[in-house]
Amino acid sequence: MNMELDRIRDAARVLKARIIRTPLVYSPTLSDLFGADVYLKLENLQKTGSFKVRGATYKILKNRDKLGPRGVVAASAGNHAQGVALAARQAGVPAVIVMPVWASITKQIATRNYGGDVILHGTSLSESLDKALELSREGRTFIHPFDDEDIMAGQGTVGLEILEDLPDPDLVLVPVGGGGLIGGIGTAIKALRPRTQVVGVEAAVCPSANEALRTGRLVAVGSAQSIADGIAVKRLGEKTFEVIRRRVDRVVTVDEEHIAEALLLLLERKKVLAEGAGAVPLGALLTGAVRCEKGRKVVLVVSGGNVDSPLLGRVLTKGLLKSGRLMRFTVQVDDVPGSLARLLGVVAAHGANVLHIYHDRNVPDLPLHVTRVELEVETRGFDHMEALTEALKTAGYQLVP
Repeated sequence: MNMELDRIRDAARVLKARIIRTPLVYSPTLSDLFGADVYLKLENLQKTGSFKVRGATYKILKNRDKLGPRGVVAASAGNHAQGVALAARQAGVPAVIVMPVWASITKQIATRNYGGDVILHGTSLSESLDKALELSREGRTFIHPFDDEDIMAGQGTVGLEILEDLPDPDLVLVPVGGGGLIGGIGTAIKALRPRTQVVGVEAAVCPSANEALRTGRLVAVGSAQSIADGIAVKRLGEKTFEVIRRRVDRVVTVDEEHIAEALLLLLERKKVLAEGAGAVPLGALLTGAVRCEKGRKVVLVVSGGNVDSPLLGRVLTKGLLKSGRLMRFTVQVDDVPGSLARLLGVVAAHGANVLHIYHDRNVPDLPLHVTRVELEVETRGFDHMEALTEALKTAGYQLVP
């Protein structure tokens, strides 16, 4: 008897009708791009916008009679906070969520709206965690974000659903942060279809899983800011590490540029809004860190869609610049009537769409009769950018560095 699989099946029973059974969607676009049959498991459509509600709900409901007299407490800057808050409300128990002071206002509001009592404490997540553990000693049950068998079992229901919809996947790519999601999915899939490869994907700026697997022990890694902040976890959990060693074939990393590219590709071509952590499986295909063979069935787990609007704007702009879809340039023109119109005429004649113009006469080193014009235009790619640049030079404009 496989006790781990039994726990995941019990989680599926408990969670039935309490969460959304998210779709597994075939993508013709991505399949053509990578030469394999590519499917997306859309956990960004889950309640609270993330898979996290699965584990939190199972943990709280399974242990409803054992919870502290004052409910539950958790520490999180985002998805776990919202998952625990909603799970506690559905179970009818109070929840205190400790969030670092820099947690986004959007996520603070969402957590409160799901019923959580939000306390802002600490300049780091570890300080928020210390505060949550302190509060747990006052009669609240601490809900760990990943290093817990019940949490992993709840997340493992994602793996069961994948196999119910696609019984024979060859490869499943899963984001890795603390390891709860891939631990659960890997356990479910390897128990039911051992031939399927389960590959983890983490942000290159925070490679805690890679370092743990390389050294054979848990290590804390440094972490820079990442678009995939949801998986920027500096150290795996003890329980999740043991499961990953047994159930996961390998873990790869993706750099920030390819995470942004993946996010943009999902949004533009599939109309799927993914947060950075949810886009890393596609990023692994874009970098070539994971290669697909023709005819293989590949599942990308889009783990969540909770991306802040300001960050989304920056990511999209960076992605457009990187792909040659956005061009910015500066020229100097005579400050006489018609000069700007002539410049815009060259841009229009070559099919570029003007997005922003900044017209500056007050540049210290410019003659009085000259003005500087900065333009941001939408282009079709690098060939189009090159053609526009040549047209501007032919028309007599010198692009200013």
